[in-house]
Amino acid sequence: MKYRSTRGQAKNYSFEETVMTGLSPDGGLFIPHHIPVLPANWRQAWAKLSFQELAVEILSLYIDESEMPRADLKSLVERSYSTFRHENVTPLAKIRDGLYVLELFHGPTFAFKDVALQFVGNLFEYFLERRNRNDKSGNVHRLTVVGATSGDTGSAAIYGLRNKKNVSVFILHPHGRVSPIQEAQMTTVLDKNVHNLSVEGTFDDCQDIVKNLFGNKEFNDRHHLGAVNSINWARILAQTVYYFNAYFSLLRSLNVDPASEEAETLKFNFSVPTGNFGDILAGYYAYRMGLPASKLIVATNENDILYRFFESSAYEKQTGADGNVKETLSPAMDILVSSNFERLLWYLARDAEADGGKTEVAAADSDVNEKLCDDAGRTVATWMQQLKEQGSFKVNDAVVANARKIFDSSMVTDKETLDTIHEYFVTPNQAPYVLDPHTAVGVAAADRVSKRHQLLAYPKGKEFMICLATAHPAKFSEAVENALKPVSGFDFQKDVLPKEFHGLLDKERSVVPVERADPKLVIEVIERELRAEGIQF
Repeated sequence: MKYRSTRGQAKNYSFEETVMTGLSPDGGLFIPHHIPVLPANWRQAWAKLSFQELAVEILSLYIDESEMPRADLKSLVERSYSTFRHENVTPLAKIRDGLYVLELFHGPTFAFKDVALQFVGNLFEYFLERRNRNDKSGNVHRLTVVGATSGDTGSAAIYGLRNKKNVSVFILHPHGRVSPIQEAQMTTVLDKNVHNLSVEGTFDDCQDIVKNLFGNKEFNDRHHLGAVNSINWARILAQTVYYFNAYFSLLRSLNVDPASEEAETLKFNFSVPTGNFGDILAGYYAYRMGLPASKLIVATNENDILYRFFESSAYEKQTGADGNVKETLSPAMDILVSSNFERLLWYLARDAEADGGKTEVAAADSDVNEKLCDDAGRTVATWMQQLKEQGSFKVNDAVVANARKIFDSSMVTDKETLDTIHEYFVTPNQAPYVLDPHTAVGVAAADRVSKRHQLLAYPKGKEFMICLATAHPAKFSEAVENALKPVSGFDFQKDVLPKEFHGLLDKERSVVPVERADPKLVIEVIERELRAEGIQF
């Protein structure tokens, strides 16, 4: 398996090169040359596999044995998920007939990003160890990981990379725009190789700085930058696993054989709280591989660039009254531009735009396919240039029509978010369930789409709605307490707060303030911190 850039100027990268490079040199994002098809007997062969066993099967479709022996991959996977608190890693919880929550918050930092970043951290270490073992010149291969966070990526990256040999990690977060728990999880990690930068600005400012640093060839060559944001392909790949795990877990709970005719009649919809588009993009890859998904629902908060795209065919930045991103109760989704959306745009351009909407299907390695892929890269590069210069671009209606075959979308306000948290805690005749505000956005969107299309939930009908729970509710105490304070007997400390969070806010912290969102200033800070680590360059 080889990888190419969404902007067409980089091709034939190995998996290792793709992971270690992060962002393509042309500014695009890496995607596989082709999406592998599932084995013919996957339903029977994978039906009873554990999460870890399932991960090995899926990841091996994208990682050649020549690059990573299967035994090594199995060892990496087992080590990565040994840190999770639940034996099923990403368990499924039924909260209403036909409605399930896929709990992705059982990792070290109580957020879905642990699923990918525990694996990515071990990948970095594996490739660096191999490079240093094989390099007889005496040069030490190192990686300087730089990432931006609106909250959860930062702590998940830090916990995945702390104390990793020959890795330094720098996480930029917008000052005062992450939750107290999220900030504490990041800044109370005092390992020598971990550096938290608190930037005066927004998440988009932090993300723009990271992209600027990756595009700075001199700086990148000097420090060998690595990416932990979802621009890194390995993050998307790791996240595809839990879509398959949800499918098999649900069928097991119903005692339905995945290879049976009954299973074929069931409809599986996934509702995903969406900011940077990485989580739902993993679902799209799973679908393109062959997972029987009926709809992927893009659930946004009031920073709704994705919802507006599906409604209008226009991808347009839209700021709040102060000219910045709107602050909401679901801050991990407070973005102006979704970085990973570029990957989907490439497939939409390839399928509908670059070849004029023709239905021709070309072999993966054919000259025709290469031309279509090159055309798609040029189309995406043009769209991204328009976005940079004009703040928007518009695609043909055929592009959105093609996307709507699998995607649906809904925007959820803060009030609706609070109402949903409250509703699912107090609904009669069902056990109370505490949603975090991001998951509440996904659940509210799922309810709305179900009503819009009159989907009849199982067991009366054949429809299932699986909502991805991206964070533990304890990480967003303000929203949860606001929603549930009218409920008699509710106690946040007793009902929600995990023991791991007790005393977290009082621990010693390490954080470097950055007085303005300026790439040059961030470079100065990074190089100063590296020297303090004892790194020579």
